[in-house]
Amino acid sequence: MTLDGKILRDAFISAANCIAANKKDIDALNVFPVPDGDTGTNMSMTLGSAKGELEMLGDGVSAAEVAKVMSGALLRGARGNSGVITSILFKGYDKAFKELKEVTAVDLARAMELGVERAYKAVMKPTEGTILTVARLSAEKAKEICADAEDIPTFWDQVCEEAERVLETTPELLPTLKKAGVVDAGGKGFCMYMRAMGEVFHGRGIVEFKEPEAKPAEPVTIETYASAVGKFEGEITFTYCTEFVVRKAEGAESSLKLRAYLETIGDCVVVVEDDEVIKVHVHTNNPGKAIEKALEFGSMNLPKIENMRYQQEAAKKSDKVTVSSADKAYVSVPPEKPYGFVAVAAGDGIEAMFRDAGADCIVKGGQTMNPSTQDILAAIQATPAETVFVLPNNKNIIMAAEQAVKLADRKVCVLQTRTIPQGLSALLAFDPETDFNTMRGEMTKAFERVKTGQVTFAARDSEFDGQEIHRNEILALDNGKLSFIEKDISKAAYRLVKRMVDFDSEFLTVIVGEDIDDESAEELRAKLEEKFGAKMDINVIRGNQPVYYYIISVE
Repeated sequence: MTLDGKILRDAFISAANCIAANKKDIDALNVFPVPDGDTGTNMSMTLGSAKGELEMLGDGVSAAEVAKVMSGALLRGARGNSGVITSILFKGYDKAFKELKEVTAVDLARAMELGVERAYKAVMKPTEGTILTVARLSAEKAKEICADAEDIPTFWDQVCEEAERVLETTPELLPTLKKAGVVDAGGKGFCMYMRAMGEVFHGRGIVEFKEPEAKPAEPVTIETYASAVGKFEGEITFTYCTEFVVRKAEGAESSLKLRAYLETIGDCVVVVEDDEVIKVHVHTNNPGKAIEKALEFGSMNLPKIENMRYQQEAAKKSDKVTVSSADKAYVSVPPEKPYGFVAVAAGDGIEAMFRDAGADCIVKGGQTMNPSTQDILAAIQATPAETVFVLPNNKNIIMAAEQAVKLADRKVCVLQTRTIPQGLSALLAFDPETDFNTMRGEMTKAFERVKTGQVTFAARDSEFDGQEIHRNEILALDNGKLSFIEKDISKAAYRLVKRMVDFDSEFLTVIVGEDIDDESAEELRAKLEEKFGAKMDINVIRGNQPVYYYIISVE
């Protein structure tokens, strides 16, 4: 028995639907209850980044084409550690299915094996008891039984059963899971999407998922959604960049049919639909045909058509070209200096601090807002430097940043900064007069010396390290670890500073979040000055960051 491209396409869509439907349940398994870009959410956003592209593939597509589309979309859309690992596991299908029209159980086993190999290499310190363990042992089971498999559905069921068996052992491998009484969240997501793929293999169809009803759409222009404008490099195949908004007619067909047609007359197609309008972007030699087809779906007013050959000439004169990101258009620029910096940050005050310190581009993101690989890549391309240093400033963004390294057209170095204070310290330690290796070493030493405290809230009820935690209680984190629980935000911040400061401490910086008013921040500053002002330099800065009431840096 073999699987063709249509079945694989539907299986991957089924996997994306399943995780989207169950992301909250997966999120709830996260051991630590801080508000963050949780496992289920990141896996869902990652798989969802490929769903739309898969849905556009015809029924006659080959297995190799499906795997290639899936892999490429996941790589660009990967978010958070769990999302990046998921994208790498699916990369195994692309590697194993090269030039294959249909695949066997042996091919599926090989795909799982290659994905696991790549995932373990991508993680600097692989931790057993996580999705990696579940994926590895289920891949070993697949390899063991694939040659004798009578049919693929039965083979897949056995692999899924092994994955679920391993999942139940994760608390024994990872003490934090055992203390919390849960299995690994990433491993759970893996088991869920494997079962969802199996539904298709059995012929029971794609697992369904209905999006929650969206709020009424605000007026939009073509610039407000994902731009598909590509680089003006090399030969231009399609001359006219064509953009328009169609006001949908009553009973209009799905915009998927419009997109399918546009794919036949051009490239860089983006079609976004809501209840009232369809927004379209396409590069084509026949803009009239694109407009004529779109009029079958409704009415439009003043479409925009631009000759990209003229734009290319202007771009060459200014040495600037346009690339796309998931959220906004960036400018891809040629190097003008040896070194540049990209920083991930949230909060206008913190963004300003990074810019003042020398960051060229800011990627909006952080806790609860993990940017995708594509977001980070776009910022790298927009940095006018031969070598670009990336400051992720969050442990859950590092892997996505490292994936962008492989896609960039310039040298990229990801400094593994896990907090905002670490990122600022690294940037301030930059010395352009030294060689690259010395510079990287000095910046690394600088951020590793920083102690970071964070005051936030519990996103859900939980029990951690013997402490019962209730939703909305104040959590004080010392270098990422829970220090204590409080009822009062200001008391938590003051107590945390007292714990972090030691005999050698010289500098104290307190970054104030968006939910803290000026009066409260000033009261905390006065208390800190009274207690530590004689021995330390104290700075209280408004960062306006979300999630964290206070971010504290001690050096």
